[in-house]
Amino acid sequence: MRLFVVIIYLMALTLSANAIGVDKARLADPAQEARAYNIMTQLRCLVCQNESIAESDASLAQDLRAIVRQQVKAGKTDAEIIHFMTSRYGDWILLKPPLKPTTIVLWFGPLALLLIGGFMVFRYIRQNPETDMEDPLTADEKKRLKKILGGKMPKNKDHLGDYMS
Repeated sequence: MRLFVVIIYLMALTLSANAIGVDKARLADPAQEARAYNIMTQLRCLVCQNESIAESDASLAQDLRAIVRQQVKAGKTDAEIIHFMTSRYGDWILLKPPLKPTTIVLWFGPLALLLIGGFMVFRYIRQNPETDMEDPLTADEKKRLKKILGGKMPKNKDHLGDYMS
């Protein structure tokens, strides 16, 4: 019985290793694999859009990892591999796209939106004072207030503001 449990446990570990995406296509040379991983962390998964291909489980990311490993194994430089990927997929594949006229919105769009929002909040606060001025009490309301207070009106007008004027 114990042997059966051990076999089931080992099978579960094997299946879970496949499920979490343990890459079987790793390069034999650890230095090349580290270099390939460094390049993969700079490239965006085109399916996930905010993950690098090193972190993504998408099948396209697996294909892109295989291409990077293949090019590292072929002896291409990091710049050549990144140039190959950007020529194929555009600057969108880079997690940190270069500052160019075509990517200026990516770099300065959030700042522009923040400034526009701050300006709108500033104008709203400036146009709407914190305290709204209410209409002063009418003569009937003053009489009623005097009756409620028992005929004793406060001497200090600050207690009632400008209502009693």
